[in-house]
Amino acid sequence: MWLYLAALLALYFLRRWHRERQMVGNLPDKHVFITGCDSGFGHLLAKQLDGRGLRVLAACLTEQGAERLQQTTSGRLQTVILDVTCSDSIAAATAWVKEQVGDRGLWGLVNNAGIATPTAPSEWLSKADFVRVLDVNLVGPIEVTLSLLPLVHRARGRVVNMASVLGRVSGMGGGYCPAKYGVEAFSDSLRRELHYFGVKVSIIEPGAFETSLVSPQSLQQSLEQVWSRVPADVREAYGQQYFDHYQKVMQRFFRSASHNLRLVSNAMEHALTARHPRTRYSCGWDAKLFYLPVSYLPASWADFLLTRSMPKPAQGI
Repeated sequence: MWLYLAALLALYFLRRWHRERQMVGNLPDKHVFITGCDSGFGHLLAKQLDGRGLRVLAACLTEQGAERLQQTTSGRLQTVILDVTCSDSIAAATAWVKEQVGDRGLWGLVNNAGIATPTAPSEWLSKADFVRVLDVNLVGPIEVTLSLLPLVHRARGRVVNMASVLGRVSGMGGGYCPAKYGVEAFSDSLRRELHYFGVKVSIIEPGAFETSLVSPQSLQQSLEQVWSRVPADVREAYGQQYFDHYQKVMQRFFRSASHNLRLVSNAMEHALTARHPRTRYSCGWDAKLFYLPVSYLPASWADFLLTRSMPKPAQGI
């Protein structure tokens, strides 16, 4: 019996390995639009795809980010300035993409732009803190997708959405986890709807990676800013000792982040160039060995694992 099961598993993984090695053809004729290319995953992916001969349309938030990218890539790569929270900016970028791709359509759309802070216990934050993150990480990508979807339809192409393992397990307060849960849900429904049109949708779920999105320094500054405006009664309920301990826990989390950004950019590249892309790509050992297994545990077990290192508030029971 066990030998039979082992043989079935071996055949399954062999078939999966074979399917995932099959690549699509005519890459130099395919256009890919990537948001958030100033730095981090988007910047690296744009350079990788350019190196493989694809026609990269890189959206950057700033002129400086666009210039840095153009200095290290070929003349094929084109840049555009895009603020995913601004409908006018999205409309202008969409019109520009239409001019670039013509009748061929858009092979790949990568929704990569995002922010991580402010991140803190929810009681310390305001509605505006949540909205800021949700606008960039969820509402913006939805609007970008809806604007460019007719072009993706035309090419029977790909949509690749940047989520997170924190879209499977909510590990911190603030808008980041709700936004990533939303990206997961949007991507799942979109994948099922577009399946009939030959469009494939993939979700990228990284663990902790150190990028300009969040660093130990920026995280500390954000936490201190949030703590400074927390109402006096809430500050008293938690206490300064809680804040100091919480800050150290978050610093340890991000200091353990992987520096190998290619784990993520390679996953995005595979989702765009493989004949049979995965539905989900988990990137990083923390994602594979901790967060994803925890996401399948009973809620009480997950609560224990995720809170065991957290401090107790001054007025906690």
